Amino acid sequence: MIALNVGCSAPMDWIQIKTNLLRTFPRNTRYLIGVSGGRDSVALLHWLVDLGYKKLIVCHLNHQLRGRSSLADARFVENIALKHRVEFELESANVRSLATKRKTSIETAGREARYKFFAETARRRKCKTIFLAHHADDMVETFLINLFRGTGSAGLGSMREASTRSIGGVNLTIVRPLLGTWRKEIDIYVRKHRITFREDASNKNLHPLRNRIRHRIIPYLEKILGRNIRPAIWRAAAIAGEEEDWIDSQLPDSGELELPVAKLRALPVALGRRVIFKWLRMQNISEVSFDVVERVRSLLDTGARVAKINLARNRHVRRRAGKIFVE
Repeated sequence: MIALNVGCSAPMDWIQIKTNLLRTFPRNTRYLIGVSGGRDSVALLHWLVDLGYKKLIVCHLNHQLRGRSSLADARFVENIALKHRVEFELESANVRSLATKRKTSIETAGREARYKFFAETARRRKCKTIFLAHHADDMVETFLINLFRGTGSAGLGSMREASTRSIGGVNLTIVRPLLGTWRKEIDIYVRKHRITFREDASNKNLHPLRNRIRHRIIPYLEKILGRNIRPAIWRAAAIAGEEEDWIDSQLPDSGELELPVAKLRALPVALGRRVIFKWLRMQNISEVSFDVVERVRSLLDTGARVAKINLARNRHVRRRAGKIFVE
């Protein structure tokens, strides 16, 4: 990975016992790469180009959240793409307006807008694989966020080195080569190669949950426990992810638009929950929580009078003629 012999190296130990992720992604093939202009994504771009990935398409979404700073981010990323002699794709989205319209957080609206942009670019450029710069600290933070939300093992292991996500009819392969690399290691790489990047002041804002986890919760837990808890949490997330991959492979195909009520009723509760969870994700339902899955399961009750439940973004799950479907 980027740096091998820096402290806090638990993820690197796990990475070393597996086949190098990038071996399955030939260097002479075209790939998308998400670049915000921040330290992590700029370092990933530099590293991949240095490894010989010359057919990258840099994708940048202007979230329109920071006025002139957002415009400056876009220009900065475009210049980096030109410097590395790779292609560049730019899109803009009023994320604050989207969050208000959909009655969701700015973070969620921004994530959905980014993945929609990635999927649309993948379809247009006929390139269905994208590199993203999530790293080991992101994996730890995501684990804790989902733990506090009560998402179960599916959420605890949700961040994988390679996964496929269906977005607007596009099966987008998401590759995270830095998932076994700590933020401190990326910092060392950036300093060593004198890489310039854009510092997002909002990363210090404690309103977003992730920032509170990063700057307050994890340091507090480490102070109370008297040790570095990040490697242990990373291992737990990695184990959960591997187990989820296996369990997911054993589940019935969830690509169908409708689920048969009779078959769902016949499944054990735990298995039924997983089938519904996977099916909802395949239907592009955002923020699939335990509560959402349970409300869908309530439609299986033979005595249930209600045959419809509401979802986010004015979508619904209905039961009709022995089938459950999203509209």
